[in-house]
Amino acid sequence: MTSVGICGYIIPVGDIVREIDVLIRARYPILYIVSWEEERVSETVAAVGRERGKKILVWSVERGLLPYGTPAQSEKVSEATRDPLAALDTVGRQAEPAIFVFKDLHPFLNDPVVVRKLRSLGYLLTKSHKTLILLSPLLKLPPELEKSITVIDFDLPGRPELERLLNSMIEQVRTNTQVKIDLAGDTREKILRAALGLTLEEAENVLAKALVMNNRLGPEEVAVILSEKKQIIRKSGLLEYYESEEQLENVGGLDVLKDWLRKRHLAFSPQAREFGLPAPKGILLLGVQGCGKSLCAKAVASLWKLPLLRLDVGRIFSSLVGSSEENMRRAIKVAESIAPDILWIDEIEKAFSGSQSSTFSDAGTTSRVLGNFITWLQEKTTAVFVIATANNIEYLPPELLRKGRFDEIFFVDLPKVEERKEIFAIHLRRRHRNPADFALDVLARESAGFSGAEIEQAIISALFDVFQTGRALTTEDILTSLRQTRPLSVTMKESIEQLRSWASNRARPASSIGEVEEIPGSRRIEL
Repeated sequence: MTSVGICGYIIPVGDIVREIDVLIRARYPILYIVSWEEERVSETVAAVGRERGKKILVWSVERGLLPYGTPAQSEKVSEATRDPLAALDTVGRQAEPAIFVFKDLHPFLNDPVVVRKLRSLGYLLTKSHKTLILLSPLLKLPPELEKSITVIDFDLPGRPELERLLNSMIEQVRTNTQVKIDLAGDTREKILRAALGLTLEEAENVLAKALVMNNRLGPEEVAVILSEKKQIIRKSGLLEYYESEEQLENVGGLDVLKDWLRKRHLAFSPQAREFGLPAPKGILLLGVQGCGKSLCAKAVASLWKLPLLRLDVGRIFSSLVGSSEENMRRAIKVAESIAPDILWIDEIEKAFSGSQSSTFSDAGTTSRVLGNFITWLQEKTTAVFVIATANNIEYLPPELLRKGRFDEIFFVDLPKVEERKEIFAIHLRRRHRNPADFALDVLARESAGFSGAEIEQAIISALFDVFQTGRALTTEDILTSLRQTRPLSVTMKESIEQLRSWASNRARPASSIGEVEEIPGSRRIEL
């Protein structure tokens, strides 16, 4: 077997299809295939069955058990087998070699009678030439069936499948003189990369949408395809798609971190693979609040021109037993499906802070979710770059900091005087002011202990003050705003000093500019 026909296209057989073929030939009794693509999976299974001379029957609660290929528009229904128990009885009585595909049986796996029936079938099918396949977009497996069922994740179409789909669609519209096809340069590659993570049906729909909207397929249509991908991520409910327009030049200071990121600009390219470079795993940005950690995550997405996904770990945890672990697996699966991309986890310590006492506080849920995450982080082979940020090291699980989880752990400290000067210039330019009109040296010197976010707010506060009077912003206005601000470094002085002490020999400084400045005491800044 070298290929199978799916949705009218020739799709190469990958490892997953070979695995299904091997498991069927080895008489594995029950397979559980996790996929949203019913037709693609069904056609693949049917192709394997035809090659092995087996009948293919498909069950759904809507139509019962029918031969594969019964037209969808047909009114034929097997009333006698719409009940899952009756259908499973038919599987047991079938004498001929066959493959049975049961669609969406997972809601019935809460029924102890159905579970018992499946366990009995497991013993029976190992001695026959029959295979039962459960096909569902969700993995719902009772503990009683764990030893009887083999779970298979049916991957979304890869680049070769999507390229064949694209070529087929271009061929269909080639004779239409009103449709313009422009895939010159790297446009074809951009379209295929944008379509990664879509099902074959979704990819076909969005390509057709692009053709119908604009009567063309070219560089401008990449945005149309990405909009469909954003919908998928939004519907997952676990990840957010960020439209990042931040540039690394808009991040003040942090020269060591910036240099590290720039050197990995092409880390996900085919040229890097040919050169022998592995795809980078990720970084942990540890440091003081408001000093640019989250801003860096957004800027990296723009620098590397990769999608930025934010994982809201709060949405991962569910009250249902086993749902939290499944949510984490789903989030990882979605992130992997559109690789290469960046997965941003903000304030990761808040998500996993209870892992040490998890056995007593939440029956081990947090600990298991953390275990799933760090195992994936250690072993992942897909091009998903993880950027995790943390403000408080006290709540970070030790296993998360172990070598191999992240490529590097960077400590982001309060900006030094030269960095503060750069930050003032960035925020003044953003608000349509010429930095040359301000005494940046004075502002930088008098803002010791201020974070980048606090400097920005001082400028905004000064702008509000002068807006009322209708006059131009001056250095003195910003100095007045600084004088009225109690920076976090004063109110949280002990915590920041403790953080600095911990990071001094455990993390790499994100900046090389100047010496570490002493945090000002709890006094008003003198001007």
